[in-house]
Amino acid sequence: MTIVEEHRTEIRVQDTVYRIEVAAREGGGAAGEDRWVTVMVGGAGPQEEPVAEGRLDIDAEAVPALATVLSDTLMAFAGRSTGRRRSADRPAHQGLPWSEELDAELESRWLAGESVEEIARRFERSPGGIRARLPRVGCDPERRGAYLPIPPSRREAGELG
Repeated sequence: MTIVEEHRTEIRVQDTVYRIEVAAREGGGAAGEDRWVTVMVGGAGPQEEPVAEGRLDIDAEAVPALATVLSDTLMAFAGRSTGRRRSADRPAHQGLPWSEELDAELESRWLAGESVEEIARRFERSPGGIRARLPRVGCDPERRGAYLPIPPSRREAGELG
């Protein structure tokens, strides 16, 4: 397996130091193409006594959903609300990251004239999420089937006239 990305965080809360290490790695699956994320957590109190210890190995595709579930569960266990509203009719993919393939499909559907509501149903996201994502793929959320205009600062000299 090959580590492709690593992050380390250390934070002090009062007299306790917490360390979190996250490593993304490829390989290990039958085809050798699987991508996994390993999360290691440790914490030590003022006399170096352990207060947190553990390791999670997660399929990279499951990370966004598991991060939300872990955060919500730990906050609820601690008696704190995350402040996020949850509803039974919330779109299944709301808040999850976008891939290049999803961005390309979003652009294609918008340029083909589909409505925000149709696209939101297809992607299982909220209409607001679709409207917010359209400019990121170069589409004008105010004009169905259109790209955003090129700002004057990016136009060539001959186009300004």
